[in-house]
Amino acid sequence: MSDKKFKVIIVEDVKLELKGTEEIFRHEIPEAEIIGTAMTEADFWPLMEIETPELILLDLGLGGSTTIGVDICKNVTKKYPNVKILIFTGEILNEKLWVDVLNAGADGIILKTGELLTKTDVHAVMDGKRLVFNYPILEKIIDRFKISVANDAKRQEAIIDYDIDEYDERFLRHLALGYTKDMIASLKAMPFGVKSLEKRQNDLINRLFSNDERVGINATRLVVRAIELRILDIDNLEADEE
Repeated sequence: MSDKKFKVIIVEDVKLELKGTEEIFRHEIPEAEIIGTAMTEADFWPLMEIETPELILLDLGLGGSTTIGVDICKNVTKKYPNVKILIFTGEILNEKLWVDVLNAGADGIILKTGELLTKTDVHAVMDGKRLVFNYPILEKIIDRFKISVANDAKRQEAIIDYDIDEYDERFLRHLALGYTKDMIASLKAMPFGVKSLEKRQNDLINRLFSNDERVGINATRLVVRAIELRILDIDNLEADEE
């Protein structure tokens, strides 16, 4: 970890939290020189004109708006591509906001819980590391990762267990998207007529339902079953090119 000096602008709209953040820098990261603080976007841009910092510590919720921080991040990334942006936010439940600000170019997100801001995290960003997070957000990311991997594994198991081929998957996926059998038969990647698709549907019903369950199964119930078994990924239902 280098103790090379660098310049920081802090953007924070709560005076008490701004004072606390300045104290963290003063005591824990003295090599950081705070060259300006801003409580609003209007305060921030003139500071950037006076002197460009190496790091911006950016709160997301400014003046009650959560989108201003994302907009600042996006514009800084365009105008000052070499400036690092570390988000320091109390938005501990707004996961969509985290994704938005990462897409806008932020180098990391530190939630205002747990360890707060540490020298290690600040220096990781200054050393060029991307995706710097503190423990609370890392815990959430790992939880989501575990669920995602488990669902992928269930899908692979179901595809093997129920002998699902690419045409079965394509047929089920397009049924889920509201395609009729005529429409599915017209897809480039489906070399089957309507009669063959009806036979495939009956075959899938036999594979995905037990003998006792097979009475009155229509296309909708078949699709629901495929989703329940994870054969279809409900978050990735897209039509093929026609």
